Amino acid sequence: MEVFLEAFEGPLDLLLYLIRKQNINILDIPVAEITRQYMGYVELMQSVRLELAAEYLVMAAMLAEIKSRMLLPRAETVEDEEDDPRAELIRRLQEYERFKAAAEGIDGLSRVGRDVIVPRLDAPEARARKLLPDVALEEILMCMAEVLRRGDMFESHQVSREALSTRERMSDVLERLKGGGFVPFVELFTAEEGRLGVVVTFMAILELVKESLVELVQNEPFAAIHVRARAE
Repeated sequence: MEVFLEAFEGPLDLLLYLIRKQNINILDIPVAEITRQYMGYVELMQSVRLELAAEYLVMAAMLAEIKSRMLLPRAETVEDEEDDPRAELIRRLQEYERFKAAAEGIDGLSRVGRDVIVPRLDAPEARARKLLPDVALEEILMCMAEVLRRGDMFESHQVSREALSTRERMSDVLERLKGGGFVPFVELFTAEEGRLGVVVTFMAILELVKESLVELVQNEPFAAIHVRARAE
């Protein structure tokens, strides 16, 4: 059975996203840091109980192998690129990037049945409106990973835990947003509740977005995410 994540189309897509976000030269990948971020994403998927496709785990093993090979001592006279443990990964990333760019270019072409009609307004009724970029799912997941790391600082082993209700947490979030203003995404979480509390709050926010009760906004790509209650 093949399982595909909605956020990324495969392990190469995730690696390319991490490299682009940090403006890293694809020919000089810091394997240790990229491996740490990649494993953080895999652990996040396991924390929210999302099933991972097998190729994500294969890529994790490949990164671990490359990292271990780079730690081994190498002869100073060897400068050939073929001896670089990253060479095969770099070749695959470059090839994937070319095909991804070509696919995005084709997808951007006009298609029959996909055209839209632009609404027209009389000049006196026209209003200038700032168009904000859509909040990408991968941005939400990365922000969620940061909150989970904070929650780990307050995690403790207990014999029993207080049951947390997603519906009750949805009401709490709406109460926090009652003023109608923007609230930073990370401020809706209480790190002292540990990972369980963070996950419940995250699921509550997703349910509110699904029910069109709140909206997520970014002023620009990779900027901080804010949450606001939708007008009635």
